[in-house]
Amino acid sequence: MEFKMSIKWQKLAKYFATVFLVLSLAESLRVSAAYAAENITVFAAASLKNGLDDVAAAWKAETGKEVTISYAASSALAKQIESGAPADIFISADMDWMDYLEDKKLINTATRKSLLGNSIVLVAPKDKAKHVEINKGFDLVSLLGDGRLAMGAVDSVPAGKYGKAALQALGIWASIESKVAGAENVRAALLLVSRGEAPYGIVYKTDAATDEDVAIVGTFPEESHKPIVYPIAVLTDSKNTDAMSLLGFIESNKASPFFEKQGFTVLK
Repeated sequence: MEFKMSIKWQKLAKYFATVFLVLSLAESLRVSAAYAAENITVFAAASLKNGLDDVAAAWKAETGKEVTISYAASSALAKQIESGAPADIFISADMDWMDYLEDKKLINTATRKSLLGNSIVLVAPKDKAKHVEINKGFDLVSLLGDGRLAMGAVDSVPAGKYGKAALQALGIWASIESKVAGAENVRAALLLVSRGEAPYGIVYKTDAATDEDVAIVGTFPEESHKPIVYPIAVLTDSKNTDAMSLLGFIESNKASPFFEKQGFTVLK
């Protein structure tokens, strides 16, 4: 009888141990999921990487909280948000893609603000760089020779759209359109020049500053394209209570030096 009871209790003990293990695993997964959910996710234009990485590090140093940042072309990020990708804050490299999300009611319009300004420049590999006077009708075709002009995809990537507009305003787009090597984002265009795969490229001034293997050979006149403005906003579907705090930090004087170091103009 005592032996049978011992077996019974052993089975019960084993059963409760299993239940405890399952519950412990479930709680562990719940805590892990909750921790992951606490991390703020920012979708940001590729050209922001260096400055925004520094801002995120400063935010973590002050609050102890992590920021997960996904960098890509503003067009690609906007489409991902439209498709339901989880994010809390969006920073676009132009107004158009923020407008796109606003029209679809995917951003909290009360949080939208123009954050940064930038300019577009012509770059070349540093060892072959010579100053180029960028003005009406300048002979970019001869400069390119058999090479191609690296720039963001002109129909979607903001830097590419700005670049195309500038070349049109200067009256040379038709002559070089067939020589354009469109890239998925501005950093990819920069890389083509940095590697010597393209003799020239059009990128943001701030991108050129991040690569020691390229040099700015000319700056496009401001009047040749729309003002380059980076808007920021919290997304409508964000459930993260820290999103507004991070937004405020990015817009604050604490973050400004990190952006200015990269060559951005901080818009107040």
